[in-house]
Amino acid sequence: MTTSQKRCLYQWEARIRKRGYPTTCKTFNTRVEAEAWAKDVETNMNKSLFVSAKEAEQYTLSECLDRYIKEYIPRLKHPKRETDRARFLQKRTLAHRIMATIRAKDIADLRREREAEGASGNTIRLDFALLSKLFNYARSDWGMESLQNPVALAAKPRPAKGRDRRLEDGEEERLLAVASPRFKPVILFALETAMRRKEIADLRWKCVNLGNRNVVLSETKNSETRTVPLSPRALAVLRELPRSIDQKSVFNFSEDQITTAMKLARKKAKLDDLRFHDLRHEATSRFFELTNLDVMEIKAVTGHKTLQMLARYTHLRTARLADRLAGMKRG
Repeated sequence: MTTSQKRCLYQWEARIRKRGYPTTCKTFNTRVEAEAWAKDVETNMNKSLFVSAKEAEQYTLSECLDRYIKEYIPRLKHPKRETDRARFLQKRTLAHRIMATIRAKDIADLRREREAEGASGNTIRLDFALLSKLFNYARSDWGMESLQNPVALAAKPRPAKGRDRRLEDGEEERLLAVASPRFKPVILFALETAMRRKEIADLRWKCVNLGNRNVVLSETKNSETRTVPLSPRALAVLRELPRSIDQKSVFNFSEDQITTAMKLARKKAKLDDLRFHDLRHEATSRFFELTNLDVMEIKAVTGHKTLQMLARYTHLRTARLADRLAGMKRG
């Protein structure tokens, strides 16, 4: 049954009661609009196509972000970063909007705002990824089936150009010369294994097998266990390190401490724009230039999920390629 009731001088409420469906109502400026909407809804109910928009029209983006933080983010491997991103989005004007009213244009406006503030394309893409997951989660788990995901329709910023910084002649020696005695082994180990900063910081002695010349990484960025073979130089680094029963990690460095130590060493060595993660690029490129490992073997060592990602971390020197063309063997 459908009824149209005048609420005030300029508003009409259409209310639909049909067996098997929740009572559905909506307010319009004119009776004609109310009756047209009611007719469409009843038609969809008769065809079993009706999806209630009540939940989507009841909550704001900020309220849904609160629920997302409580229900979804704790399941993530590293929840703090995602929580901080969600809290930041709650401060935007868009967060006060009802979920059902947010369109692709609103997401595009958010992108333009963030670009004007100087946010990088990658940062904005991560913001968009969170919002997209939120809308999908609201549709699948919170009864907001009527929602469309506006993020899927909005244009995304172009991905930032991948870094191609490598150590030039003499830079490794300069970096090692100024690095603290505690940090020097970390640099050497990174250059020999291509391990990520977190993987090095979290490495425990129980995961190190000097006899088999490898380390087993159970906690990786890709959430897949990886066994990293150790070169003679990497083995030498580990054998020279002190061990103690109460030692939390092999190198006794947290992620943040590695970053701080790298900044200090870079500044002392006067190496502009060199980051610790660049050592992973350097190590990966050296596998191609200085060893006889094939592509799949290198991919297994570095832990890249795809050959495309592996290619992004490989920056071969033209001079070495010219040597290869002249008949020189790799390595």
